[in-house]
Amino acid sequence: MKSDIEIAQEAALCPITEIAAKVGLSGQDIIPYGHYKAKINHHLAENVTKQGKLILVTAISPTPAGEGKTTTSVGLADALCALGKKTMLCLREPSLGPVFGIKGGAAGGGYAQVVPMEDINLHFTGDIHAIGTANNLLAAMIDNSIQQGNPLNIDPRRITWKRCMDMNDRQLRFIVDGLGGKANGTPREDGFDITVASEVMAVFCLASSLADLKARLAKIVCAYTYDGQPVTAGQIGAAGAMAALLKDAIDPNLVQTLEHNPAIIHGGPFANIAHGCNSVMATRLSLALADYVVTEAGFGADLGAEKFLDIKCRAAGIAPSACVLVATIRALKSHGGVAKADLNKPNPDAVRAGLANLGRHIENMKDGFGLPVVVAINAFPTDTAEEQEIVSAFCKEQGVPCVLSEVFAKGGEGGKALAQAVLDIMEDRPIHYTYPLEASLKEKIEAVASKIYRADGVDYSAAAAKMLDQLTEMGYGNLPVCIAKTQYSFSDNAALKAAPTGFRMNVREVRLAAGAGFVVVICGSIMTMPGLPKVPAAVNIDVTDDGRITGLF
Repeated sequence: MKSDIEIAQEAALCPITEIAAKVGLSGQDIIPYGHYKAKINHHLAENVTKQGKLILVTAISPTPAGEGKTTTSVGLADALCALGKKTMLCLREPSLGPVFGIKGGAAGGGYAQVVPMEDINLHFTGDIHAIGTANNLLAAMIDNSIQQGNPLNIDPRRITWKRCMDMNDRQLRFIVDGLGGKANGTPREDGFDITVASEVMAVFCLASSLADLKARLAKIVCAYTYDGQPVTAGQIGAAGAMAALLKDAIDPNLVQTLEHNPAIIHGGPFANIAHGCNSVMATRLSLALADYVVTEAGFGADLGAEKFLDIKCRAAGIAPSACVLVATIRALKSHGGVAKADLNKPNPDAVRAGLANLGRHIENMKDGFGLPVVVAINAFPTDTAEEQEIVSAFCKEQGVPCVLSEVFAKGGEGGKALAQAVLDIMEDRPIHYTYPLEASLKEKIEAVASKIYRADGVDYSAAAAKMLDQLTEMGYGNLPVCIAKTQYSFSDNAALKAAPTGFRMNVREVRLAAGAGFVVVICGSIMTMPGLPKVPAAVNIDVTDDGRITGLF
């Protein structure tokens, strides 16, 4: 069977102007980046009157077996187009960290991909680089302010702003810089986050306009004074220059699927350490251009979907009309206790055991948030009819439809049954948020922990408890919470598979993201700068003498 990159490289792409024309875009609305990529004038996302139907694609808790959420999203969009529905796909931009780390690319797979696949996975239009540069400009200006007499009275021990880079590099998590004497700055403890976990990425993705982006950047709290007062990027004088670095990046990116259907890919925060959704402007623009918009939220529904609904939808005033919950037989077996090496072997009992994870996600989406739900079984050749029937019967008991998705092997044609099921369940309903904004920060954290994760309670480090009290005193108690935790479990312990109970969440650290408009709550051992695995994906990636990328998946 051909690899993903071989399928993508053999595809005949349409000029991006032809893809743009399918959704009525032409002239100055489109800024080409070569033949097959373009940016769309972001002003088109402002003051829109038409709004299509939004379809959220999420998944069960991730496993080493893979779930195929992006593949399902791409195939579903192609299938809806094949059914004659004017549809737009709306995804996040891949981070270079996972591309060269453990996950690989994030452009779908098989015959359900967005292309040009290599460009999308490697640099794309430079948006993430622009975000990293804006982040690091603020970092440089903070240290420069201290070097130049410290007029803002910044306490170097209380600089909360980290530098960032879009690569997995554990060596940079905690560093000491400013060494070498007075001319080289003030020595202090520092560190790096991966760019997709930075607050600038969150601001970029939640901003509704360039003016809103600039205002949010100015609100970023990056340090505290010796007497405990917050210092903002606006006070440092960095907001205008940061916005200037982002003025082109803020235009959403247009590409195409293998079946020549339009796809907007813009913004890329991780869902385990950030809020996990593409930009608000990309979603709004898609809803204005198409009758149906397929979007995804990162990792499992306890992470990406919860943040999509409690943070993004609440801020943007949007709501999905349907939710697709992706699962695979292999992943269910993994949650049922089967080792990765044995996942291709038939094991109905393990599938039954793993259904606890699927069931909890169904309950959260259907009963918790009040959304219409359809389960998509992302088909693998090793699945048996008996195993698939076990899942289908379980979903029937849960009161949700279950459809076999074969988009990996067949593209849009393999997703028509799923597309029809989505159309059949689609209904506009108000979101039942996990918590009211008026609740205290601790009440919000505990609401997510109990209602979504099913934890027995939450334990806070002394530093985290103190920070929550301080944020409330400073007037930030009405913000939503963005919980950073492992993606592999409902708990903060990656080893607890399926649907664990009898555990407590451990809050290690709390960070204010005032510009983004939420409070980041870091649980367990999760890190905002990932590391590389023993054998990184990078060792298999190469380029031929004629410039052809190999080994990217």
